[in-house]
Amino acid sequence: MTAEHTMPLSSRHFVAVVALMSCAWCAMPVQAQSVAMTGGMGSKALLVVDGSPPKAVGVGDTFKGVKVISVNGDKTIVEMKGVRQTVLLGGAPVSVGGGGGGGSGTQIVLSAVSGGHFVSQGTINGKSTQFMVDTGATSIAMGMAEAQRMGIKYQDGERFHASTANGIVVGYGVKLASVRIQDVEIFNVDAAVVPQPMPYILLGNSFLSRFQMKRDNDTLTLTKRY
Repeated sequence: MTAEHTMPLSSRHFVAVVALMSCAWCAMPVQAQSVAMTGGMGSKALLVVDGSPPKAVGVGDTFKGVKVISVNGDKTIVEMKGVRQTVLLGGAPVSVGGGGGGGSGTQIVLSAVSGGHFVSQGTINGKSTQFMVDTGATSIAMGMAEAQRMGIKYQDGERFHASTANGIVVGYGVKLASVRIQDVEIFNVDAAVVPQPMPYILLGNSFLSRFQMKRDNDTLTLTKRY
């Protein structure tokens, strides 16, 4: 029989998430760029690089350090720092130009979106997702739908009751094998899975406490602790 306990998840967390549903995510990585394809214009691809407005980029041209190698219908091959990736129209953003360190990096650099929040693409257990930094959250927190999409068996976790703006809900505490943002990967991270749908996964202190944090205006730098 699993034990139950109460974990406070303040209404501020959920209100902040809902308020950010229309925000575009943005990150300023140290070694890699996130690239998405939103459309095509003949021999040009409409690319979004690290949350930028879409820009038509032709074969051989470079935008924010990302060079277009070829455009073929609904896919574009891009290159940065000698690393090539295929970007699919309407697909999830891909990371281009990483150092190839396999998550062995030590520093994450993020820039704020409107409202002063810091958001970034990353992975949980190798599955792509999007995070929002929340220093007020005890642990990483996600909705059940996102947990299911990533194959997290939260039903096997420890049940708890959480107090939210919508009343008391039943959630599950789980252990994530790995969490990666840019070229930094952390292992065995506590997380909470709750019923509320979220546009972002809250990046709480079970992850943030592994880093020294420094904010300089609209830039947040996370340096891995040893």
